[in-house]
Amino acid sequence: MGGEGWLPKLKMPIPGIAICTAISVAAFLVEHAEVALAGRAWVEALVLAILIGTAIRAVWTPPTRVEIGIDFSAKYLLEIAVVLLGASLSARMIAEAGPGLIIGIAAIIAVSIAVSLAIAAALRLPLRMAILIACGNSICGNSAIAAVAPIIGADSDDVAASIAFTAVLGIAVVVGLPVVGVTLGMSQLAFGALAGLTVYAVPQVIAATSSYGSIAVQAGTLVKLVRVLMLGPVCVVLSLIAPRMARPSELAETAGGVDTALAKPRLSQLVPWFIVGFVVLALCRSAGLIPRMAIEPIRHIATLLTVVSMAGLGLGVDVRSIVGAGARVTTAVILSLIGLFAMSFALIAVLHIA
Repeated sequence: MGGEGWLPKLKMPIPGIAICTAISVAAFLVEHAEVALAGRAWVEALVLAILIGTAIRAVWTPPTRVEIGIDFSAKYLLEIAVVLLGASLSARMIAEAGPGLIIGIAAIIAVSIAVSLAIAAALRLPLRMAILIACGNSICGNSAIAAVAPIIGADSDDVAASIAFTAVLGIAVVVGLPVVGVTLGMSQLAFGALAGLTVYAVPQVIAATSSYGSIAVQAGTLVKLVRVLMLGPVCVVLSLIAPRMARPSELAETAGGVDTALAKPRLSQLVPWFIVGFVVLALCRSAGLIPRMAIEPIRHIATLLTVVSMAGLGLGVDVRSIVGAGARVTTAVILSLIGLFAMSFALIAVLHIA
């Protein structure tokens, strides 16, 4: 009797997960066909899963009962994969990163936010929209937008438009970045650093670097985690200046005890649970608590979960969603991303990452 309540909830995501799994199987079959015909996989299963999912989404809108499982795959399976990836990261690699890289990442975020705000101002975008674009582009995409929005009192339209761009451009960067790396002849370490500095989300970094090698995955994840942790200080700064941005009506609401416009972000928004899990597993690996023979199977499981989640991510992206955002917003986001790439290449050159 006690299980009757949770059993229907357990079944709810299954149709969507099944579709994502089927797309993943198709992606692996195409990858194997590439190897058989051309001797190597020019497009990895991770990227193929995204492309297949996006193509299907362009002609089919999933019903709600299916969308639940798609969202579950794109979010939670990917976060579990990130946690498992912590088992492949050791303290030695963190120490080898050095303070120069951490300082460089912090500097890039600060300059990137300033450049993005300047671009948005030149295009005469509203201040709140400009801040969402700047933080989403410079730190961690949707997570940064979700954390920053309540602090600055952004409305739902601005949030929706910003998230739509990070979704579409995030896919484009994941697919296109390996091509850039191969074309430029970048090493695994340099490419991982580039991915960590430019890709929006931690799971997307894994997707972008997986085809490049394990060192690229580890380097990219480490750099990205440092970048994500910068969200906390940025939110603190914004919380200090947010009252100056508030409209009179918002200040009245706050003074009256209804603090809805300028809310403080939750701790889970600043430090997501999967980052904590990643760090815990990394510490366990460094302490020798994870058997060496278990590391490779854990990595394979993480890869499989990532491919399934990439199918969900592709199914969740409607490329038509950016049409309604307007030319000025489109221009601001793209120019901000180009600026971030330029600064990232500069940092890699300055630190002689090769």
